[in-house]
Amino acid sequence: MSGGDRFAKEWEGVTPLPVPEPIKRLWRAELTPASTIKPVAIRWLWPGWVARGKLTVLAGAGGSGKTTLAIGLIGTVTNCGRWPDGEICSEPGNALIWSSEDDPADTLVPRLMAAGADLARVHIIEGRVNSAGEREPFDPAADFDLLRDAVEQIGGASLLLLDPVVNVVKGDMHRANEVRRSLQSVVDFAEAHQCAVLGISHFSKGSGASSPADRVIGSQAFGALARAVLVAAKQEDSDVRVLARAKSNIADDQGGVGYVIEPCTVGDGIETTRVLWGDRIEGSAREILAEVESAGDEQRSEHEDAEHFLLDLLAGGPVPVKQVKADANGAGYAWRTIERAKKSLGVDAVKVGMKEGWVWQLGVEDRQESSKTATVLNGGLRGEVAVFDESDSEAV
Repeated sequence: MSGGDRFAKEWEGVTPLPVPEPIKRLWRAELTPASTIKPVAIRWLWPGWVARGKLTVLAGAGGSGKTTLAIGLIGTVTNCGRWPDGEICSEPGNALIWSSEDDPADTLVPRLMAAGADLARVHIIEGRVNSAGEREPFDPAADFDLLRDAVEQIGGASLLLLDPVVNVVKGDMHRANEVRRSLQSVVDFAEAHQCAVLGISHFSKGSGASSPADRVIGSQAFGALARAVLVAAKQEDSDVRVLARAKSNIADDQGGVGYVIEPCTVGDGIETTRVLWGDRIEGSAREILAEVESAGDEQRSEHEDAEHFLLDLLAGGPVPVKQVKADANGAGYAWRTIERAKKSLGVDAVKVGMKEGWVWQLGVEDRQESSKTATVLNGGLRGEVAVFDESDSEAV
């Protein structure tokens, strides 16, 4: 135990002495008129999702591919690619990675290669150098301030990945005051360098009934200090995964995006994984996660029933969307279930005129084989989620 840790342990729980009144009388509160503060817009890295100068927490259950997902975002940052929702990264930037769980040589770098990252812009935090010039392990809970000078030497950073973020906490991650005290250095670093910090975390066991933002393991201070909380989930016995916004103090907290993690080969036959982004998803994080996490045999059966319903309804030709909604409601189907069935079947939405409005119709192949049951095996990822259509809501 270091001297500092021993001192903190000895004084743990001791109430600090009150400040003497003669000294406190010299203190004053500082008030700043709002009229003298120049307003500025949020600086976004990934617009609406990850902001520069802010802490964002990415949480999820094991197997949801959080690290691979995050490395996919690093690929976008460093090579000025597209974000998962289709937005184009405005300018390339440097990225930092601190990971206590993955080896840089056999895991992180191959995944970065698979993500198309500019490796010259990615810097792995592997250690620290002491006053004697000796290399030692980097401890994010004690050495975070060392990153300030390091970042300035490489010309700044757009994104810092902390995996996992709980290792920044010095003390008990379930105690709010210790979490706040430890994360403040992260928050200060993000603001000082206008760097987005993405901290990876896990869901608490047995927290499925809680709101998504409250499922982050440890103290609720993690979610409170983070300006945004993103959540990831994987459907059991399926490759279907979703990323959703569970909380945002600075933007809309609705919607998500689908993704899959696929194996691939890079370099000289090195096997690794990469993220492939799917469609945007509408709804709250609770709805999106519930749809994926509770998708069992009963839900799959309901989905197939909805597909049969649509096939029968559309077998005779195009049907106005209003009639589809009315018939689906009469048959007891939730509209989201019908939307998922529409997507997995490949049903077309066509606007036939200003007066007639939108109609749904089967594709040529399905019209020829209207008895076909197109389950998730036919529709893939898009068969499991309700997605945005880029046209009017009636066309969905």
